[in-house]
Amino acid sequence: MNAKNQRPRIGFIGLGLMGKPMAKNLLKAGFDLIVLNRSRPVMDELKTAGAEVGLNPKDVASKSEVVIAMVPDSPDVKEVMLGNLGVIHSAREGATVIDMSTISPTVEREIAHRFAEKDINYLDAPVTGGQEGAVNATLSIMVGGNKEALDGCMDVLKTMGNKVTYVGPSGSGQIVKACNQLIIAMTYLGVGEALVMGTKAGIDPAIIVEAIKDGAARCWVLDARAPRVMERQFAPGFKARHHLKDLGFIQDLSKEMGLTLDGSKIVYRMFDELVNRKGRGDWDNSSLMTLIEDVNGVEIRRKNVG
Repeated sequence: MNAKNQRPRIGFIGLGLMGKPMAKNLLKAGFDLIVLNRSRPVMDELKTAGAEVGLNPKDVASKSEVVIAMVPDSPDVKEVMLGNLGVIHSAREGATVIDMSTISPTVEREIAHRFAEKDINYLDAPVTGGQEGAVNATLSIMVGGNKEALDGCMDVLKTMGNKVTYVGPSGSGQIVKACNQLIIAMTYLGVGEALVMGTKAGIDPAIIVEAIKDGAARCWVLDARAPRVMERQFAPGFKARHHLKDLGFIQDLSKEMGLTLDGSKIVYRMFDELVNRKGRGDWDNSSLMTLIEDVNGVEIRRKNVG
């Protein structure tokens, strides 16, 4: 523990759309932080804010009691954790390593097993809440792994999110995150179709949202994303290409478990078209609604009143 404040020193790897504000919140809370990212400018920004800059994952782990990773996909996590300069080669016995990325549950379990062999705690703790949640420290965090390890770093996680839920053994966090991503994707589909239908009928989509958002159709998509779609704002809070990746994990899980999830197949195909044929992979995932607009020749746009 850091003698100055009796808090663990934290290594944070991955300072992207989500990772950078999460790391900043840890700094604001008074944690000593050592950071690592593929690109230098964001590391320099965090250095100016008070963080130390690491050389590689092995270096970061050697100087930390808790190591957090927030990187894009399964291969990235495997490289950070198990690569030639990976965390596993220098993490201390009894340290806690937390993967907050969204990746395959199978890969997460494999990595957890490797760390367990070295008596290193490993948690999978993906998040939901988008960039807004990362900035405002209001993320919901779902955690798989050892419950005692989670209890030991609860103050770290609660600095980044306002809800931390233990969901089961290693890999469980990623499965719950997959449930979350499926619900969100299908909600975008439902909201998009509803607003296209109402708009085609001549009703201002803003009025539709206002009329239904506090009733049985109440949901985060109506509150947080429908207004942005109506203003044609698609800067990413969560990129469409990343949602496609997550829906791919769901296809794998459903095959593995022998499930028939027809809705998941529909939204997977739609996100695939959005990303790989429409070229909107770097748009916000709410841009799924634009596919419905394209097919019907209807744009979900707030009407100019007055």
